Parts: sequence; structure tokens; C-alpha cells
Amino acid sequence: MPSMPEPRRAVVIEDDPDIRGLLVRILAKQGFEVTHAEAGLPGVEEVRRAKPDLITLDVNLPDVDGLEVCKLLREFSDAFIVMLTARADELDKLTGLDNGADDYISKPFSPRELQSRINALFRRRQPSAADTAVASELERATEVQQSLLPQEDVRVDGYDVAGVFRPSRSVGGDFYDWYRTPEGLHLTFADAMGKGMGAALIAATVRAVMRSTGQRQDLDAAFASASTTIAADLDSSNSFVTLFHARLDAASGVVSYVDAGHGLALHVTAEGSAHRLPSGGPPVGAWAGSAWPQSAVGLAPGDSLVVASDGVLDVFDSVEQFTEAVLAAAHGQVSAQSASDAIMALAPAETAEDDVTVVVVRRLPEPAPA
Repeated sequence: MPSMPEPRRAVVIEDDPDIRGLLVRILAKQGFEVTHAEAGLPGVEEVRRAKPDLITLDVNLPDVDGLEVCKLLREFSDAFIVMLTARADELDKLTGLDNGADDYISKPFSPRELQSRINALFRRRQPSAADTAVASELERATEVQQSLLPQEDVRVDGYDVAGVFRPSRSVGGDFYDWYRTPEGLHLTFADAMGKGMGAALIAATVRAVMRSTGQRQDLDAAFASASTTIAADLDSSNSFVTLFHARLDAASGVVSYVDAGHGLALHVTAEGSAHRLPSGGPPVGAWAGSAWPQSAVGLAPGDSLVVASDGVLDVFDSVEQFTEAVLAAAHGQVSAQSASDAIMALAPAETAEDDVTVVVVRRLPEPAPA
């Protein structure tokens, strides 16, 4: 069956309850999903949350002048804004100001007039051929990116493994991949520089190459061979990839890994401390002739390996704050999935500018003695 189009959303910012109720009913009748706020600042927050297509904004609000609210909204929202005023002299003033509003209407207004104004606004927004092409490419890039993710959970005795991924609107190059081995688990976590289809195709190349080296026992040699192949592909696109590749020996809890410019993997202990695993070299493709040493960390019962993307780091002012926040989110969680979800929540979708990806490998605690 064809997918249903997403409903249009509207936010009404109006302090008069009667007018607010009327606006909500008019917009709902036009097919909008409508939410509302009674003042300017709560209205700004509601617009951040709802990401509407249309905003009706009263000029006279109890906390902040409607013109200032309009300017605040234009810093992050491209929704149509229709401003409402009860005074004719204000209407004259508004139409002469460049405050970011798309239309103005005076109170009292007729429902039919408001509907006509709104319909006219949306008729203007006919997508151009270029817009359609960009949207189509981003849709295909999203499909490529989603196809790179593991299609099923991986199960390793004595461990709990989970991953979460949320693409940005512009689609970046994040992906993670895992698969079982006789010894335990292989994990790859990568971020290709760039956006759109280019980044998604680079990520697909990286995943294929890293999988092709899975049978090689020597991690150093396997990664060196893979990085040479990847760098050759990256050279023509003037791009690079940050990579964290790890192999878990389930019996011992030892994680052998190579970190190429990623630097956002943490060892979170059962006791409640976090140690960031140092990066072993630059991103793959950044400098010719680079080498990346193998390192290792041991997971004791109750410990976790946490790997996050820079979409999480971007929320914080420093790597130290990032580390503390991830520790607070992950420690004490009952499962790898709940820990992943808690870390993902550190970078809300409405503010995140980049893909957000998290993987948690948790060694299960030893059962308490009977």
C-alpha cells in the first residue's frame, strides 16, 4: 500500500482563550495537527518541539512582544508565520517591517479569510525541480545508510549488545556493523565525512572492506590492509573516515581494537567510572602512510564498551563533559538497549545537527552466589 503523506502541523501562539480556540478549530478543519501556547516564550519552545509548517502569532502577548517572538522563531524555523493584531495602526506598522512574518491579519477576522490566506501561502511553496531532486537524493541516501546497519540483533553468551541510530535531516555518513565470530564479536563503528549520497556511498564501501578482512586473525595487518583499500577510494573524493574497529574475545572479556581518529569509545566500569579509549591515529584517508597501533581493554563482569558518534559530542562544550554525561546515562542501566537509549537522549532530535549513533557492548554481571 502507498504510504500516507505526513499531516501538516500548526502551532497557535495566542493568549486570548476564545480566539485561541477558534484558531485551533479553523486549522484542524483544514487538516492540520494543531498545538498551542498562551505566551511567547512557551510558544517558541512548542515550535522547537513540534516543527510546524504554520504558526499563527499574536502581536500582543503577555510576556514577550510578538515581533520579538517572530525574530526568535526565524532563527531556527522556516514555517509560515501569520501574525494577528487587534489594532489597525499596528497592522500598518507590521506590513512595513522586515520581521520575518509571511502575512498579517487583523482581528476580528472571518474563518474564511484566514483559510484563504493560509491556502495562498501554501500554494506559493511549490517545490522546484532542484528541491525535488535534492529531496530524492537524500531519500536514496537514507535508504543506503539504513541498509548498512545490522538487520538483526547479535547474541553472544555472557554479553548484552545493542545499537541505536538516528539520521540527521541532511544524512551523514554514520554507520555501525557487527557480526558473530567463533571467539565472540566483531564491531565496526564509522563516520564518513560529508553529507548526502556521497557520504552514504563511502560508508557502504567502508563496511564492505571491513567485512572482507574479518577472517584475518592479525588485527593490525587486517586493519592496515583495509585502510589502504579504503584510502584509495577516498583519495578521489578528497574525503576521510573515522573508524573504530574492535574484536571481542568473549571468554576473556578482552576487546582488541584500532581507533582511527574516532576517539569517542569509553570503557564504563561496573563500579561507575569511565575511561575514554585514546585514538590511535588520524582518520583513514587524512594522511598518506598513516599507521594505527592495536590496543586492548578488558571488560570485567558488569563493565561496558560504549561507542558514540560526534552527534552526541556536539551537544557538549568539551570531551570531558561528554564523558561525564555518557557515564551518568549508561551506568546502572539494566540493559545495553536502555543504556543506548539514554545516551541517544543526550542529543535530542530537534537540536542535533548530525547523525547520532550509539553502540553498547555490556558484559553481564556474574550471578550472585546462592
